[in-house]
Amino acid sequence: MSDYFPLFPEQASTFAVQVDGLFFLLVSLSVFFAVGVMFFIVLFSVKYRRRSEDERPKPIKGSLPLELAWSIIPLILSLVVFALGAGIAFRMYRAPANAIDIYAVGKQWMWKIQHSQGKREINELHVPVNQPVRLTLASEDVIHSFFIPAFRVKKDAVPGRYNTMWFEATKVGEYYLFCAEYCGTQHSGMIGRIVVMKQEEFQDWLSGGATGETMVEAGARQFQQLGCETCHKESNQGRGPNLVGRYGTPVQITTGETVMADEDYLRTSILDPRSQIVDGYEPLMPTFQGQISEETVMQIISYIQSLSDSQ
Repeated sequence: MSDYFPLFPEQASTFAVQVDGLFFLLVSLSVFFAVGVMFFIVLFSVKYRRRSEDERPKPIKGSLPLELAWSIIPLILSLVVFALGAGIAFRMYRAPANAIDIYAVGKQWMWKIQHSQGKREINELHVPVNQPVRLTLASEDVIHSFFIPAFRVKKDAVPGRYNTMWFEATKVGEYYLFCAEYCGTQHSGMIGRIVVMKQEEFQDWLSGGATGETMVEAGARQFQQLGCETCHKESNQGRGPNLVGRYGTPVQITTGETVMADEDYLRTSILDPRSQIVDGYEPLMPTFQGQISEETVMQIISYIQSLSDSQ
């Protein structure tokens, strides 16, 4: 990790070149038009200055070609910039199918990270090079922001909901991890590091000192300990809906609306089950708000997701 902060961080992800290219395009256009406007202001101030008290300026007639030129050219440039920016935003929005899943929970003033295989980290994130990584972000207290300057990616971790982001590191090394949202008196100390490793070294690190319990296994254990299986039975005879194959499918609730059973829906159903009751079922499920941590909620959701993946 560098001992100083350069003007522009190292480009170490697939997004870095694209984001920097758009940034320099915007700077170049801004400088070009700013210099052009200043040049003509000075030129016209000198050329058309009033030379005597009796001088009267001549009437200026409009020019249709000029009006069209300074309207159409900026419009085209704006549309080009919009298209480039939208393209980058769309690519950042959806992770590739082969991305590995990692879960991160922000808490004053640290990042608690867990890999799907069970490995845990605090203020550190080990990832393989040339492999897409999908992060699911949550917060236990206030708004945080997961920011990796070298990767040119940033995403807020918001209490009460899940956000996702993804990246693909292209260089082996260590890079800064910051919280980019003011989150309290020790916000400036919420600093971590991203360790990018070769594929073989990452697998060795991932298997070394593992807890022996993956995210899915931990979720299955919590599912049993909390008594969830007594109501959510695979036989469809329970007091709650069968969760096998439920993840990622549309669900009709008692209000008549249809919602998608994604991470946010499952989280809400665990912590505030009466807000979105599945049609045909009674509001019998107790709330687990304040009884389990965000990490436990993520583990349970991973287990429910695995029930759909197995189908």
